[in-house]
Amino acid sequence: MNYTKQEVMQFINEEDVSFIRLAFCDVFGRQKNISIMPEELQRAFDYGIAIDASAVAGFGDEVHSDLFLHPDPSTLSAMPWRPEHGQVVRMYCSVTYPDGSLFENDTRSILIKAVETAEKAGYRFYFGSEMEFYLFKLDDYGENVKIPYDNAGYMDAAPYDKSENIRRDICLTLQEMGINPESCHHEEGPGQNEIDFRYSDALSAADDALTFRKVVQDIAMRNGLWASFSPKPFDDKPGNGFHINMSVKSLNGNEDISSPMIAGILDKIKDMTLFMNHTDESYKRLGCHKAPRYISWSSENRSQLIRIPAAQGEYKRMELRSPDPRANPYLAFALMIYAALYGIQNALPLEPASDINLYKADVNVLRSFRMLPQSKAEAAKIAASSEFLREFLPESIIKTYCE
Repeated sequence: MNYTKQEVMQFINEEDVSFIRLAFCDVFGRQKNISIMPEELQRAFDYGIAIDASAVAGFGDEVHSDLFLHPDPSTLSAMPWRPEHGQVVRMYCSVTYPDGSLFENDTRSILIKAVETAEKAGYRFYFGSEMEFYLFKLDDYGENVKIPYDNAGYMDAAPYDKSENIRRDICLTLQEMGINPESCHHEEGPGQNEIDFRYSDALSAADDALTFRKVVQDIAMRNGLWASFSPKPFDDKPGNGFHINMSVKSLNGNEDISSPMIAGILDKIKDMTLFMNHTDESYKRLGCHKAPRYISWSSENRSQLIRIPAAQGEYKRMELRSPDPRANPYLAFALMIYAALYGIQNALPLEPASDINLYKADVNVLRSFRMLPQSKAEAAKIAASSEFLREFLPESIIKTYCE
């Protein structure tokens, strides 16, 4: 629900709210927050709430370290698992310097700018997330012992699937927060799960992805478990993917622009990979258990980097399969928008579909395909020299990721 500032103030006064979480994330997409009392909300709206930027990854050092959080009233949401009386609400924030100018490393603001750029060019992009995660048991001290919660397989049902009730709690909690999951099921790995979301505008989809990770972790902990979004928790088991569904609508006509959109993503994917896969573990996942290694596309084919799911009408889309769940969704979506715009505005031709199983293809066939970066070091080297990235991202963010 898109609240205004006045509606937020009214909600806080009428709904017995005791704490207000002002949420944001560091450059790697890890959620942060500070809680304020209701009496401080007007000050937050008028002036912002100060934070120590030097303690946040990618936000700077101790010199000129004051930054301010400004809550976005449209993102107000109650935290359903908190007390019914004296409840807790959350709003996402933009980050500024003391003079009110936008902080260039605020990744949510980077996505907002990308959306505005696309709209001015006459295009609107939509995103839907599919996120995988493992549920692990905890020891007597509450530490993760990396023992899967169950040994079920793909789309198994209870009693083999012990995670069924937890996924249900996650989905119902998200619905109470105004977020719309489409489906959920057990994945291939032991203790591995997937929850998929209905498409929405880019900013809402990124906010929801951040919220999703927090809800999963909190509900897992309430059930005596640990939720892991690690790209590759086990060497011999499937890794966790963050499959990003993307579609585009022309605001100026009915022309089909999906092909140059895909061509733009394929053209710039090597430049973007570091921001989709920013840990060493990320590169252990790519190339096995349905995670892509080659730069290619095809319809319905899960061995490809981009697949076109079998869908009709408003649900037609492309699915990018390389990102993992530790990616910052604001940066991931922003870069995908800019790459798609590059393809559309330059009328890039889409290469022929690769209607083969790349996991079983002959080595001579595979030599004809470009490959994704095979290590974080390779991805960082490509990113450091990318003119595409420097056009749209602050040098300080590129440097932080490369280091």
